[in-house]
Amino acid sequence: VQMKQINLTTKITVYSYDECTELEKKLIDAAKEATSNAYAPYSEFYVGAALLLENGQIITGNNQENAAYPSGLCAERTAVFYANAQYPNQKIEALAIAAFNNGDFTLDITSPCGSCRQVLLEVESRYNSDVKILMYNRKNEVYVAESIISLMPLSFDKKSLNSEI
Repeated sequence: VQMKQINLTTKITVYSYDECTELEKKLIDAAKEATSNAYAPYSEFYVGAALLLENGQIITGNNQENAAYPSGLCAERTAVFYANAQYPNQKIEALAIAAFNNGDFTLDITSPCGSCRQVLLEVESRYNSDVKILMYNRKNEVYVAESIISLMPLSFDKKSLNSEI
């Protein structure tokens, strides 16, 4: 085998909040509102997530910290797991994320952590459907990824379990 280089590219669209559709604005606003219910006494980094289900319902979640740090849970997974438990037959069409600390929304966007990305990859596989991800910052910018694959092009999913050794 000869050494080679592979270049991976990703596509993220950036636009202003004002350029969002009314439904996207509603989803982002729900994520922003969800930050106020986050439990983050240790990091003081309050994250809100809002999911749009196929039936039009919006489900929110927020980060829940714990003094035993690994016992907490991110906003995105809180929302996804609730949606999957309560609406198992409704695919997730979009996810909005916002984060708040130091008295305002974050200057930069907050993207899903690695564990949340893995869960979103499973959601896309489960429903055989992309999940649009909208990431908001206080500059009123929205970064949009059309699928979690945009944020993790070399991923581990159910196909990886069936690959030949």
